[in-house]
Amino acid sequence: MKALITRKVGMMSTIAEDGVLQAVTLLAVSDHTVTHHKTAEKDGYVAVQVGTGTGKHLSKSVTGHVKASGATPKVIREFRIDEITEDLSVGKTFTADVFSVGDVVDVTGTSKGKGWAGTIKRHNFHRQRKTHGGKGNTRKVGSIGSMYPQHIFKGKKMAGHMGAEQVTIQNLRVAFVDLENNVIGVTGAVPGPRKSVVIVKGAK
Repeated sequence: MKALITRKVGMMSTIAEDGVLQAVTLLAVSDHTVTHHKTAEKDGYVAVQVGTGTGKHLSKSVTGHVKASGATPKVIREFRIDEITEDLSVGKTFTADVFSVGDVVDVTGTSKGKGWAGTIKRHNFHRQRKTHGGKGNTRKVGSIGSMYPQHIFKGKKMAGHMGAEQVTIQNLRVAFVDLENNVIGVTGAVPGPRKSVVIVKGAK
């Protein structure tokens, strides 16, 4: 299974042998422990739950859930797989060595929250003119529809909560794997602020 739960560290640049400058995002990797299995007979699908980090104040339900693995993870995520192999039995551990340089991966994170944003920032609307009767309402939305059908359609572009959404960037490449410092580098930008949880999975 090629999947990791990481935390975003920041960005740096690398220079390839042909002299091309490349942006790389650094992702910190802690030891992963398989905590639970989901089976087709019992749950309707096949998956493994993996935990990483060290949780300080786990609830009783979570403590009992991960007891068989002997771990106290801070972050738990589930990954669907075709079949559960011996190296994915409960209690088994793995780290960043599941990936190697050149692997193509999909990276999932939660984008930075921007708070409540207007239509100009959120949807790239144009502002209204400042002269000839603008009345100072230059950044307001304007009309959002006529009388019929007397309600706003779902998905209408309006002001609202911007960011803080799950975003997946596909087909990035692993630039390097540093097992000594438990860090992997992924080409390009990764969604989310520093220290946020980022899921790295092998591209399908």
